Amino acid sequence: MIYQKYITGKWDKGSAAGVGQNRHWGAKFTPKKPIRSFRDLEVYQKTLECSVLIDKDIVPALEKVKDSRVEELSKNAMAIPLYISEGHSLRFADFGLALGYIEKALSGCNRVSVYLDHIKGTYGDKVKADLIEDLINRYTLVRGKIFRLEQSWKKFMKTDLEMGQNTIQKKR
Repeated sequence: MIYQKYITGKWDKGSAAGVGQNRHWGAKFTPKKPIRSFRDLEVYQKTLECSVLIDKDIVPALEKVKDSRVEELSKNAMAIPLYISEGHSLRFADFGLALGYIEKALSGCNRVSVYLDHIKGTYGDKVKADLIEDLINRYTLVRGKIFRLEQSWKKFMKTDLEMGQNTIQKKR
């Protein structure tokens, strides 16, 4: 699957496997880099990149046409990486709250996509329609990755709880 990536005013082709990854059979396997902080999470990096593109390229175009949604769009785009970072920080202290933040990040992706769809439909040629479409696709892809991150955390916590109960039972 090919998607387009916006880099400094030029469109560059990339693969859906991600930067530095490939899907060729027989290719050398390299393990993923361990996650030491929220900044290592791909979903954080991708959503932060999208929010920067929105603030750098979409917001100025909206300010030219005097659109009232400029601040809302910018805040909602920035909220997604914030929710991911907060959820990552709370995942061991208050797992339910951490999942709540991840759910907010999921809904934030949808919210920003709706804003971008509406802006594209309203202004068309006055804004960068190709960039907006690319951002919508990016938010759609990253939303799936956030969902899989949430499922992974649930699986990890379930396994962790089961191991903890087995340890308690062995002590008795």
